[in-house]
This record gives sequence, C-alpha cells and structure tokens, in this order.
Amino acid sequence: MGQAMTDKLASFASHASQSLGRAIAEPHETFRTPFARDRDRIIHASAFRRLKQKTQVFVAHEGDHFRTRLTHSLEVSQVSRAMARALHLDEDLAEALALAHDLGHTPFGHAGERELDKLMKPYGGFDHNAQTLRIVTKLEHKYAAFDGLNLTWETLEGLVKHNGPLTDKGGHAIGHYATTGLPAAIIEYTEAHDLRLSTFASAEAQIAAVSDDIAYNAHDIDDGLRAKLFNVIDLGDVPLAGQALGQVLKAYPKLETQRVIHETVRRLISAMVNDVLEQTGRSIKFAKPHSSEDVRILGRALVSFSAQMAENNRVMQSFLSSHMYRHPQVLESMNKAQRIIRDLFEAYMNDVKLLPLEWRDEHPKSDTRHYARQVCDFLAGMTDNFALEQHRRLFDLDPLFR
Repeated sequence: MGQAMTDKLASFASHASQSLGRAIAEPHETFRTPFARDRDRIIHASAFRRLKQKTQVFVAHEGDHFRTRLTHSLEVSQVSRAMARALHLDEDLAEALALAHDLGHTPFGHAGERELDKLMKPYGGFDHNAQTLRIVTKLEHKYAAFDGLNLTWETLEGLVKHNGPLTDKGGHAIGHYATTGLPAAIIEYTEAHDLRLSTFASAEAQIAAVSDDIAYNAHDIDDGLRAKLFNVIDLGDVPLAGQALGQVLKAYPKLETQRVIHETVRRLISAMVNDVLEQTGRSIKFAKPHSSEDVRILGRALVSFSAQMAENNRVMQSFLSSHMYRHPQVLESMNKAQRIIRDLFEAYMNDVKLLPLEWRDEHPKSDTRHYARQVCDFLAGMTDNFALEQHRRLFDLDPLFR
C-alpha cells in the first residue's frame, strides 16, 4: 500500500521508500510508510496533547472559541495536506511536520517564549524550534528502546529547517541565528545525526512553513474580530483582506456579522493557497527539480508566495501587530503571563524541592547549567492552565485574575 501511494508522487517529492531512516533502526511496516508512522507518533505524543491548553494569542481562560496551539496545528495540517496533494508531494510528511511544528512552544505564546529566553540567557537561551527538537529526540519518554520519538531523518530535517538553511556552507549561523548563534540543542544533535543545516529542507517542509503563515494570518484575523479588538470595517484598507471582505459584502449585503467574518477568512485562505500553488508551479517549471535533493540544493525556496502576495502578507502582519498583538488588552495579559514565567523560574532555580521528583534526578543542582535546562524543559512543557495552577500553589495568588 505504501509503495503504491509513493508511485503517484512527483519525482522531486520525498519518497518514503528512499528515506534516510531513523537514528535507531526499526523494522519497516507493511501498511504504514515511515512518514505516516512519524505522523502517528507525533499525534500520540504527550507534548502534542498539551498543545490544547497552550496560548496562540489569547490565554486559555479567555474564551473557548479562540485558537490554541493545538487547533492552530490542526489547521496548518489541513492546509499542508491540501497543498501537498495538489503538488503531488508526500502528504504524510507534510502533515507530520505541520502537526509537530509548534511542539516546543511555551505556555502563554510568544510572551512566554520571550521571557523564558531572557531568563535562560546565562544558560544558553531558549528557542522553540530547538525545544521541538529536544522533545522529539529526548524529552518524550514512551518507548522502551529509545528516548524521544525516533522520527525519520526527513521529519527531523523539516522541523529544524522548515524556514530555510540555518548555516552557510562554512557552518556559520545565518538568518534568525546570525546574531545569537545556533542553539546548543541543534548543534548537539546534528553532531551525532547530520541534518545538513546549510541546505534547504524538503518541499514538504517548505509547504508546512508556508501553511503556518497562511493559517496564522487568516485565523488571527478571525480571533481578533471575535475578541472585538478591531472591527470588520477596519479590514477595508488591508490588502487581500479588504478585497475578500468586499466580495462577501457585495455577494451577501444582508449577511450577519459572524458569517461575514467566516466568509472573509475562507476567501483569504483560498487566495493565499492558490497563490502558493501558482507561484510554486512557476518555480517548478523554471528550476525543473528531478529529486528531493535538487530541492535541497536549489539555493532558494521552491515553495513560496508570489512577490505581491508576500507583500500583502507583510501588510496584513503589520495590521495584526498594531491592532491585535500590541492591543492594550493583549499586552496586559501577556505582561502578567511573563511575570508568571519569571516567578516560577526563579522559584524552581532557588529550591530544587519544588520540582516534581521525576525532574530532579538527571543532574545535581550543583551543575547549574544542566539544572537550569531542566527547569526550562519543565516550564516550557507546561500548559497555560498548569502554569497558572503552579503559580497559585507556590504564591497563593493568580496574576491573571487579580
């Protein structure tokens, strides 16, 4: 069955039968490809389940209908599968990468990550992509034969490099890591299992990255409108969003607001997906890749928005930044959330007995750097609700509800 499915793939797709395998060899299965097996392991991971109570933009208690990291990941997965199917790529690999891409996020969204990175600066910092790699290679403790999930090389590569190469050919960090350097977790892992950090990732990984942008932008507009941080009419001057809104209002002039919002968002998603497919089709025609290796060494992303759509997305991000991410209501909540992370980190660093027993055993507290990373792993894995509960337990107060 698995081979029959791969026969339909494009020549430049990631073919499961040609996978570079796992760090620890395992027998092949008849009815699941290695990439499908990766996807299933991710879905059954404890870290994946915890995404249901991790902030996307709004803290868990602020409303039942706002996106969480879990619902966002599912939406990214849906877009990824659709585009992978249209481009004749491996849907299972694209889905696995979409589902796993946010596993390393802290509670309280980017605010929690910024605070934890600040607190961890003396000990190597914090990076959610590196944390995702730690989770799937070390921190998940389910299997008898290994720590982590023992995912295929292609899935690990995609998780680390979905936004592009991390180093130049000389091994020097570039892009996001140019000033900070590569996180220790990525360096340590790639020394033992080379993920070829100077090349691009597979087309499937690139699809997952673009799908993340599509879902993030469109659904943050939906959540922002639901939270009444801005009004539908405010979208009028936003490229693409304004156009989609105009189409809806023209076709359905008497439609109630909630349906207007949904119709606008679905048109946004369709427009962005169609743009990616058209632009990627042009890139494929020009580059003529014949293998997944050709995609990796192309020197630029094969899967991308057109220049105009990339600019539309930039303007949309600017709108969301000013009207949503920097809205006083959101900033107030995030400032309080950062204080929770700071309070918990300092408490655990000062008293090892506050950590659960299973988090105390690996390294003695005298090894400060290792101990700080343990505290960081424990904190990063928390859900919003668990972090709030621990803060109440330790400090007998709750900053988010004061």
